[in-house]
Amino acid sequence: MFKRYARLPVLALLAGLLLASACTAQSSDPAPYVEGTDYVTLPSPHQRYGSDGKVELVEVFSYGCIHCAQFAPDAEKLRKELPAGVEFKLLPAPFNQQWVPFARAYYAAKQLGVVERTHLQLFVAKFGEHYPINSMDELADFYAREGVNRDEFMRIAMAPETTEKMKHDLDLLRTWQVDGTPTLVVDGKYRIATVRSHEHMMAVALWLAKRELAGK
Repeated sequence: MFKRYARLPVLALLAGLLLASACTAQSSDPAPYVEGTDYVTLPSPHQRYGSDGKVELVEVFSYGCIHCAQFAPDAEKLRKELPAGVEFKLLPAPFNQQWVPFARAYYAAKQLGVVERTHLQLFVAKFGEHYPINSMDELADFYAREGVNRDEFMRIAMAPETTEKMKHDLDLLRTWQVDGTPTLVVDGKYRIATVRSHEHMMAVALWLAKRELAGK
């Protein structure tokens, strides 16, 4: 009888040691993604896109980019998966003269409050339905079909304030060393580097965003 119950503390001790060993192993697990391979740490001082206190996940895109059109539904899925405290933002890239009208269109749509209902539709119209949407007039026609006042859209898109906003954002893209689209930037600190797949790109961005949120 004595020997039978004397073994219980020993078993409990062994169980405790195994548990401690498992916890130690878990805490020393390497990060799932590698700096320089899966993402790039941007130079200090870090520059965010916005001034609010939330962690930001920025997609650099263009309506003229077919790869952005292909990524857009996944980006929307990623936006919905972000935890509270992380905000998804769009930043249009005017990397060439052909893409400048698309950047102007985004700024006008944002000011008019119609991005949420027109963002995916513009990609569908241009690349899915093959509408000729390249010039400012063609973009204005698209937004008019979506119920936006055409004259008001053109006024905002071509305003000097919009030009200044575009130049400011282009400077930020150079600071972030973004040279292609789509690109994801987390809190002005990390740029998603090699894209193995949309799923991989999203997973890295979500992991970095959650890590930033935990750090705050």
